[in-house]
Amino acid sequence: MGCREVHAATVLAFLSGTASVAGLLAAVLLPNWRQMRLCTFNRNERNLTVFTGLWIKCARFDGSRDCVSYDPQWYRAVDQLDLRVLQFALPLSMATAAAALLLCLVGMCHTAFVPGVPDVKLAKCLINSAGCHLVAGLLFLLACAICLTPSVWVIFYNSYLNRKYEPIFSFDISVFIAIASAGGLFFTSVLLFLWYCACKSLPSPFWHPLYSHPPSMHSYAPQPYSARSRLSAMEMDMPVVTHAS
Repeated sequence: MGCREVHAATVLAFLSGTASVAGLLAAVLLPNWRQMRLCTFNRNERNLTVFTGLWIKCARFDGSRDCVSYDPQWYRAVDQLDLRVLQFALPLSMATAAAALLLCLVGMCHTAFVPGVPDVKLAKCLINSAGCHLVAGLLFLLACAICLTPSVWVIFYNSYLNRKYEPIFSFDISVFIAIASAGGLFFTSVLLFLWYCACKSLPSPFWHPLYSHPPSMHSYAPQPYSARSRLSAMEMDMPVVTHAS
């Protein structure tokens, strides 16, 4: 696995991170976090299911796709603690993952277009491609934790609501999308960490996150010390006389 060229692991990590962010966006926008099913014993009426999302609430009759009651201002009056936490956690997770994607892209571009070691004067101020991927992996792992914790909490909070009121609550598809997206973020971070660990076998400074030393120090190989180096300049300039036979 090479660090001085764009590798398949980093490309796969970028694609996996992009798909995970897209999944988080779908989970945020879909009104399918919780269902509340209201059943009636009147034969002249139909059962009603209330679909609750992070931003809107929609009530539908069984067998219908149209919303009987649509509340676009639901995000202001959310009365369920887990959904209120998700309103802040998921956008924060998306922003963190987007920053990680940007760093991953910068690292790949740095590898593709700036393969050489930078100037000595700028060496201490720059981050190489390995550093970009390492920080991106940490951000992906953080985004996974921010997304996964409240998404799993929805499942337990749903059980709490069923015990407190009636068994009419159930979690919906957005929970599975968010958990799958968190798994994708974790997979992306693992790929970047594996790539970084493989880079450590390369000589410095390519695998270091920061160019802690001037590049000339790594490329310079000191000559072996010899007794000849102790001679004075005058002795070294003296001609050597050889006798011909």
